[in-house]
Amino acid sequence: MNTWTKTLLGAAAAATALTGLATPAFAQRDPAYAAARSAGQVGEKMDGYLGIVGASTPELQRIVSDINIKRRAVYSQRAQATNATLEEYALTAGCQAILATTPGEKYQAPDGSWQTRTSAPPMRDARCP
Repeated sequence: MNTWTKTLLGAAAAATALTGLATPAFAQRDPAYAAARSAGQVGEKMDGYLGIVGASTPELQRIVSDINIKRRAVYSQRAQATNATLEEYALTAGCQAILATTPGEKYQAPDGSWQTRTSAPPMRDARCP
């Protein structure tokens, strides 16, 4: 196993812990986020950040920007701690966040399209650990 693979796998383990940033635990603290997520207005992107699905509104943009700023801060800190680049760590976190979606939630497929999670495993990037 090469160093990059070890780093990415270590980042994957740490990323699992940070999916709580924008999952139901976070939603309990922000009802607007929970409503947008359950309405399919926001979804998990492959790059580790939250995205707006469809038409944007100032409120959706505020929610998404706030969460993404917090995620970037965590990714930056954890990437440094795991000797990974920010992009590598964010991709791994995105893979984990997409995997953690539940049926009915939106996520970005490898081709960039927005998909609705079913009971089947989500489509994920081939680079996902």
